[in-house]
Amino acid sequence: MENIVLCRIDDRLIHGQVMTAWLQYVEGNHIVIVDDGVSKDEFTISIMQMSVPQGVKLTVIPVSKAGETMNSIPDTDRVIILVKIPEVCIEMQKQGINLKKVVIGGMGSKKGRKKFYKNVSASNEEKKAFQQLIDSGVDTFIQILPEDKIKKIDNLL
Repeated sequence: MENIVLCRIDDRLIHGQVMTAWLQYVEGNHIVIVDDGVSKDEFTISIMQMSVPQGVKLTVIPVSKAGETMNSIPDTDRVIILVKIPEVCIEMQKQGINLKKVVIGGMGSKKGRKKFYKNVSASNEEKKAFQQLIDSGVDTFIQILPEDKIKKIDNLL
């Protein structure tokens, strides 16, 4: 699974920053959304499919299928994984997906979350998941756009 070019936590999943900046920056050609709720929502999936540029594949799967799906993707694909919460990254690791780095993007304010860094909010559980990712050797940092400076989160936890 050396073909993962980006794993991004962003509760908006597919949006302008992903489609215009990150997709070009990492030269991705296959977006994999790992989310239980979205994988059951045919309407949202159809809207997302319309948002993806021609020539870019879109796969939307529940968390339980992440390992199986990633193992079936051709090595020639340059995969961008999008998830809403860091706990999904932990589960993907349990399924054998080797994440080298995780980029934290948009994690908006909602019940249970507090401001973590600038416009990024996180719950205590999400902070524990960040720490677990770091402890397992995954380079985990905040970077909203590719041209933004990387903000390590070790000292924010």
